[in-house]
Amino acid sequence: MAHHEVPDVYNRLWTPAHEPVLSIRSGDTISFDVRDAADGQLDDYRQGDPIVPRDASRSYPLRGPILVEGAQPGDVIEVEPLEFQPLGWGFTASRPGAGLLPDDFTEPYVYKWDLTTGDTTEFLDVATIPLRPFLGVLACTPNTPDPLPVMPPGDFGGNMDIRDLVVGTRIFLPVGLTGARLMFGDPHAAQGDGEVCITAIEAPLDGALRITLHQGRSIPSPQFQTAGPLQPGIEDQGYYATTGVRPDLLDAAREALRTMIDHLCFTYRIEPHEAYILASVIVDLKISEVVDAPNWIVSAYLPLSVMHR
Repeated sequence: MAHHEVPDVYNRLWTPAHEPVLSIRSGDTISFDVRDAADGQLDDYRQGDPIVPRDASRSYPLRGPILVEGAQPGDVIEVEPLEFQPLGWGFTASRPGAGLLPDDFTEPYVYKWDLTTGDTTEFLDVATIPLRPFLGVLACTPNTPDPLPVMPPGDFGGNMDIRDLVVGTRIFLPVGLTGARLMFGDPHAAQGDGEVCITAIEAPLDGALRITLHQGRSIPSPQFQTAGPLQPGIEDQGYYATTGVRPDLLDAAREALRTMIDHLCFTYRIEPHEAYILASVIVDLKISEVVDAPNWIVSAYLPLSVMHR
């Protein structure tokens, strides 16, 4: 098996028209660095600086496409993360009209994270966040006649933002084109299930992956297998959870989040925009009940181990 360095080339659309940057064989490993989802536009931002509009055309720089020799439509590519290392800083941002609560927050807000202090990072004087880096965007290029933006995800994968795709997890992706044409990006240093304000801790990182081709096996959409408990160490002190009960799952999720923001503001004496950012990074949304129509329940789980009091 061979090891490859991914060339310093980025693309920002899903399309078969991209020129491949690398060709590998099943079982090979690749190493790379990848820029954050804003392409470094917040690299020089300091907490409290005026927030200037970002160039949306630079969003979601992706590495690839990478050809996997022998891959054909209907096959499966297995991606095994071997190493992820955030590169010193990250940001979490909310903006009006985006996220799970698009109408609740009318002013943009950015929180800049220091990722130079080891395996955790601090949020104000309120919480210590364990780092669990992963790639938010990962997929084999879909067979599409027209270029597709990175958002939203699809059955092929893409902008999945699944926080458990960390080192040790095995990720299985459907192949839609000859050669698979693997692309990836949107690195995150930590994220709650739901990524509720529309960003996690967005951070550039170094990484390494092992790529394996499975022929004669087909899957309709991405699948994955974790290496063990989902968040060892984080769950040890239990959770505080809020609920949303509504006849629509999205409305129930919004209600659970709004109530969690109220709880964070009251208990930890922070502002709503700060609670929204913190929830996006550490709070997990879970579907608790969907069988008693007409109402469904979504719960928002806050791990108490990360909180300072």
